[in-house]
Amino acid sequence: MSEIKDKEGRRYIRQVRFEGIGPEGQRAIGAASVVVIGCGALGSVAAGILARAGVGRLRLVDRDIVELHNLHRQPLFTEDDLAAGSPKAVAAARALRAANSAIEIEEVVDDFNYRSALRLLRGADLAVDGSDNFEARLLLNDAALEQGLPWVYGGAIAGEGMVKAVVPGRTSCFRCLIDGVPPAGESPTCETIRASLSRSSRNCDGTKYTPP
Repeated sequence: MSEIKDKEGRRYIRQVRFEGIGPEGQRAIGAASVVVIGCGALGSVAAGILARAGVGRLRLVDRDIVELHNLHRQPLFTEDDLAAGSPKAVAAARALRAANSAIEIEEVVDDFNYRSALRLLRGADLAVDGSDNFEARLLLNDAALEQGLPWVYGGAIAGEGMVKAVVPGRTSCFRCLIDGVPPAGESPTCETIRASLSRSSRNCDGTKYTPP
């Protein structure tokens, strides 16, 4: 506890007192760099928790702007952001800086694709999936495996949700969980809410995945 600054010790005191974190865990959180891919419903909630928990460096990646239907389920955005046509990454970063000025936050208004994936993940200790489509998740999976980067998959549709931590070389990866990628436009989204993800219980053999 003595190594944590008094101000930050008070801010995170409940976490420090929690046996699962403690002083050493809080120092590790403060030294970590996390990238959140997508600042929608899942991503904005995850980013808010990470910022308030004291993650040292947070990179927010999203290409979209704030829309009216975002406001009831994406807590980082306001009507002012909507009126200004703010990019989600910019609005999210502004809200999180107001919540915790002691951490570094980088907003990136960019598309997460095969050209940008490795660059956007570079330097991170963990990636958090806040995307909303198979293509982005498979790309995140492959790029993270290539870099040996742990990442957390999250998905929610209607009243169902799933989460999985992927640790290269130790756990199954995202490709291990799906029998095949649905054709574009046929997988469920918050707008369609139709087909469900087909999953299998096959395990990854722990070897490094090489994209085709």
